[in-house]
Amino acid sequence: MHKLLDKIFNFLYPLFRDWGMSRNFASYISLIFNIAIMLALAYAIYYVAKFVLVTLTAIFAQRTKTKFDDYLIHNKTTKYTAYLIPFFFIYKAVPVILDRYEYWELMFGKIVGVYIVLISLWIIRTIFNALRDYLKSKPEYSDKPIDSFVQVIMIVLWIFGIAMIISTLFGIKKGELLTILGTLSAIIILIFRDTILGFVSSVQVAINDMVRIGDWITMDKFGADGDVIEINLTTVKVRNFDNTITTIPTYSLSSDSFQNWRGMQKSEGRRIKRHILIKSSSIRFLNNDDLNQMKKVQLISTYIESRQAEIEKYNQVHGIDKTLSLNGRNMTNLGLFRKYIIQYLVNHPGLNKDMHMVCRQLQPTEYGVPLEIYAFSGDKRWANYEYIMADIFDHIMASVIYFDLEMFELPSAIGHLDR
Repeated sequence: MHKLLDKIFNFLYPLFRDWGMSRNFASYISLIFNIAIMLALAYAIYYVAKFVLVTLTAIFAQRTKTKFDDYLIHNKTTKYTAYLIPFFFIYKAVPVILDRYEYWELMFGKIVGVYIVLISLWIIRTIFNALRDYLKSKPEYSDKPIDSFVQVIMIVLWIFGIAMIISTLFGIKKGELLTILGTLSAIIILIFRDTILGFVSSVQVAINDMVRIGDWITMDKFGADGDVIEINLTTVKVRNFDNTITTIPTYSLSSDSFQNWRGMQKSEGRRIKRHILIKSSSIRFLNNDDLNQMKKVQLISTYIESRQAEIEKYNQVHGIDKTLSLNGRNMTNLGLFRKYIIQYLVNHPGLNKDMHMVCRQLQPTEYGVPLEIYAFSGDKRWANYEYIMADIFDHIMASVIYFDLEMFELPSAIGHLDR
């Protein structure tokens, strides 16, 4: 290689000297011509290398079943590789052309060497980007934080690349450079604090399967409520349901609490947990006339008959004085309303009958007695889930009056002032 370059670039100087030019003039003129020849050859090498690499890669990609080579083409790996080949030629040609100019030979040699390192790093980056895109196209890897691992690898490579550049520019030995970097490790850790924390969190997220791309998460601290669309080394991007994007530091996933709805999405139903408030003053015992009227409610008519017979038998056996409703066993309008709600939920087509279905009283408050409905909708899609829940509570709230109950609501400001 050196002999070939010597023949290409060292024939002009003797020729110009034979033509009678002075030593300095012949040297400068041959230098200019040699640089022009070098650039022309470098461009020709680049053009040929680009044509050959791109063409061969395209043909190879068409004949293979794997999509990885397609992603290499998409990320322009062959194009950047074609840039690298002429610079290797320039790197070898500079010492020959600048043989009489030691300072400039050293200077341009360093510049070309730095550029080769940068191009090499960029080529490696495109390969890892192609690998990332390829893995994301696979169902088993589509929800993994691949970006984080690619970024960590590239940070390590960039550190080594910068170390090589510094070593090349300033002539520092690699052992001495590593010693200096070790001394500056505290500053490096401070600068890359978020990156290091992000990497550790990414590993924890991947190992513990805490979050996947596509998961619906809620994180009130950052106002995030939507689907995870990207997990990288420093940030997690969440597309909220209003189509805004919330960015969360990756290390917050391991240091702060958040809610992941993946379990709900994989389960057989989505939970409905909501209550209404019943005025405690409207709760009372039911007499026989009330029960006869309630038997018209088809969902609980059979229950009322069997329950009424059971209570009457108990009261007769124990000689209960029923001139006062408080004595003995009785049914209440709230208890009957709870039974009605259960029967209504059991017959509702939108609920999953194989999961919990409860209507329960909560601790009474100054606003009344909370009556909570706990069930699971069969359809987990947000819009359908909201429709099912609204349909249930529309019916429940409209049914309260038939049981001679009242719902609590705060009086309006105008009504409060009138009173």
